[in-house]
Amino acid sequence: MDGRRWVGLLRACHPEPTIAVTAVVSAFALAAGRGAGTLWVLAAILAGQLSVGWSNDVVDHRRDVAAGRTDKPVAAGLVPARTVAVAAGLALLAVIPLSFASGWRAAPAHLVGVAAAWSYNLGMKATLLSPLPYAVAFGALPAFVLLGLPDPQWPPWWMVAAGALLGLGAHFANVVPDIEDDIQQHVVGLPHRIGARASVVTAGVLLLAASVVLAVGPGADPLGVAAIVVTAGLLAGAALAGRQPASRWMFRAAMVIAVVDVALLIARGNTIAG
Repeated sequence: MDGRRWVGLLRACHPEPTIAVTAVVSAFALAAGRGAGTLWVLAAILAGQLSVGWSNDVVDHRRDVAAGRTDKPVAAGLVPARTVAVAAGLALLAVIPLSFASGWRAAPAHLVGVAAAWSYNLGMKATLLSPLPYAVAFGALPAFVLLGLPDPQWPPWWMVAAGALLGLGAHFANVVPDIEDDIQQHVVGLPHRIGARASVVTAGVLLLAASVVLAVGPGADPLGVAAIVVTAGLLAGAALAGRQPASRWMFRAAMVIAVVDVALLIARGNTIAG
């Protein structure tokens, strides 16, 4: 495979969220006490994200071609759909042993999350339940990390709730730039039904709620207040920078807010597994 196809394959994995989610969950795992096992977490999350990103472009490639999406590598002809499909399948197969490397208690949490993400790609994105896979996938991540500890622990409710809220916010923010193209291709999820403006507002509210839950769930303190202020600032900046309908600033803000939230957990180390 030549260099052009390798670049296309890399771009088709949706590198921004793939890198962000892998880095954030790995940092959380290290802070939670997974030690060397953090490498297994990193490998499993990376494989899962690659499989989801690649499968998304494969499933959507005909719609992307019809919509003239030259920003999508498969639609632009940089890499064949078959190549991306094979890569997605191999990554999905790798997810299973890599997840079980964290233990039989932790593995199902990650596998459920990956299955939810694939269900979104395979059709749920076009239904009223389109936010559900994001909520499940992000909400399951704390369980995957904490159930893989030497002394396995269920994550506290507020941690799962914050992950689900973060996922929901990311969903609404991610869909906004493509709403018009999606509707033309008969992909009509919940954000499409409420419209771009309402989706941006909904994304902001959900992302802020995720930070609030993390800040006050284990007990409020100055760090939690600071995280809320930073989150609000990021959302305001994204709203100002992304006034155009096709802007992806709100989605980028969601990725940065995830980093802020995990940094809050790390700074308040004794609450991570409590």
